[in-house]
Amino acid sequence: MPRVIFHIDVNSAFVSWSAVKIVMEGGQDIRLVPSVVSGDPNDRRSIVSAASMPAKKLGIRTAIPVSMALRICPQLVIVHGDWEWYKRCSEGFIAICRSYSPVLQQFSIDECFIDMTYRCGAQDPVAVATRLKDEIKSRLGFTVNVGVGSNKLLAKMASDFEKPDKVHTLWESEIREKMWPLGVRDLLWVGKKTEERLLAYGIRTIGDLARLSVGQLTRLVGQKFAVQLHENANGRDDSPVETEVQEAKSYSAERTFPKDLSDPKDIDRALFNVACIVAHRIRRDGFRASTVSMFIKYSDFSVAQRQCQTGQPTDITAVILNEARRMLPEVWDGVSPLRQVGLGVSKLTHETTEQMSLFEDPKMEYYREWDRQYDAERARAEDARLLAYERKKPAGEGPAGTIVSPGPESLSSGGAAPESLPLGSAPQDPLFFRYSDGEKALAAAKSAVRSDPSLRLHRVTLADGSDCFELHRDGKVVERHAVQAG
Repeated sequence: MPRVIFHIDVNSAFVSWSAVKIVMEGGQDIRLVPSVVSGDPNDRRSIVSAASMPAKKLGIRTAIPVSMALRICPQLVIVHGDWEWYKRCSEGFIAICRSYSPVLQQFSIDECFIDMTYRCGAQDPVAVATRLKDEIKSRLGFTVNVGVGSNKLLAKMASDFEKPDKVHTLWESEIREKMWPLGVRDLLWVGKKTEERLLAYGIRTIGDLARLSVGQLTRLVGQKFAVQLHENANGRDDSPVETEVQEAKSYSAERTFPKDLSDPKDIDRALFNVACIVAHRIRRDGFRASTVSMFIKYSDFSVAQRQCQTGQPTDITAVILNEARRMLPEVWDGVSPLRQVGLGVSKLTHETTEQMSLFEDPKMEYYREWDRQYDAERARAEDARLLAYERKKPAGEGPAGTIVSPGPESLSSGGAAPESLPLGSAPQDPLFFRYSDGEKALAAAKSAVRSDPSLRLHRVTLADGSDCFELHRDGKVVERHAVQAG
C-alpha cells in the first residue's frame, strides 16, 4: 500500500499561541499587525523568537536582535514569551493530531509527522488533512499548514508551501512540477554555507541538484552529504515515522555576553562554564562522547567553529574543556571582540569501559573526583530550586518525625510536631526533627516548602555524619529535618 504521511506545522507558533491568549483576555490579535515574541527588549541579548506575517513582510525574521527589529519597525508590538502557555497549546495540538493517527512523531514543539497510510482508507487524504486543519483551528484558535506526501521529506516540503492555513500535497509524481523549480536553500538540510557553495557552481534549483551525480556532488560537499543531498533532491526518503522517544544524539551549551568580550581570561572562563554544563548533562544521562565541537560568534554575528575527535569516549569536564581550548586559537585571533561562545559533544555512547593508556594524565583521578563533587552540588542546587518554585499546595499533615526544641543538639525519642506552631513563628533556635530514613526526612521538608514557598531547602551533612535538610528563610535556618544518627 502506498505510504501517506502528514506533516503538520503550526503557523508562526509562538505568535499564534500568544495571540490566542491575548484575544481570550480581550486584547488585539497580534497576528494582524507587525509583532514579535521575544524577551526583554531592553536587553541587547534578546532576539526575535517568532514574527507575525506582517512583520516578516517588513524583513523582520527570527534570530535577529530585537533592537534591529525595532529599527526596521519602530511601532513593532513585542510580546514576552509564555512558555507554560506554549506547552499547553502544543499538547492540545499534538493530542488532536494523535486522534487521527497513533503513529505520531513530534518533530518539535510546533510540528509533527503522522503516518496515515492505514487511517485514510478510501477517503481522499487531502479531505482528511483539511478536516484535521480545520479542527485545530476551531478547537484551539490557531492555524496550521498540513503537508501530504508519500514520505516524511515530501510531506515536510509540502507543508512549507504557501502559508497560512493551507493543505498542500507533494507526491512523487509532483516532484518535477512543484519541488524542482524551488531554490536549493528550500531543500531540507541545505544551510547557508551549502547554498553558497552550490550557487558558486551554478546549481541554483533543487532540479539542478537532482540532475547531478553523486560523484559530482561528492567533489563539492563530501561523500556522506552528497548521498543525502542526491536522495533528498530526488524526493527519496524511507525513514519511518518514529513513535518512540529517541535518545539524544548531541549535547551543547552556549553563553551570550552582556557586552562583547575580548579578554582571553574572560573567554576561557566562559568556555569553562559551558564545558561544565555539557559534561554534567552527559554524565547525568549516562553518556560518554568522542567528538567535541566549539564555536564563537563575533559582534557582527558571523560564526566560526571547529570540531575534533577525542582519543576515546569521555565524560570528564577537563578533557572536554582542554579540547575546546586547543581549538580556540584556530577560530579566534585572540583580539576581536566576541558576542558568544558555545561548546558541544556528539558521537555518544553508553559504553563505560576505558582503554588503559601508559600516558594517561596523572591528574585524571583528580578530574574525576572534581566532577563527582560538581555533579553532587548541581543535584542539590537543582533539587532546592525545584522545591523553591513548586506550585503552592494545601498544607497536609504535620511532619511525621520527632521534634526537639530548642536547638539541634538535643535528642528525643518520641512525640510529633505540634500542628499549632506555624512556620512563620519559629523560635530563635531552629526546630529540629529526626527521622528513621532519608526519604521521610526529605518528604517532610518538601511538605513544609509546599506550605510556605518563602522557605528555601538546603541539603547538608551534620557533625555526626547524618544527612539533614535545612529550611531557610531570609538567610536563617528555621527548621532542620535529619536522619536519626547511628
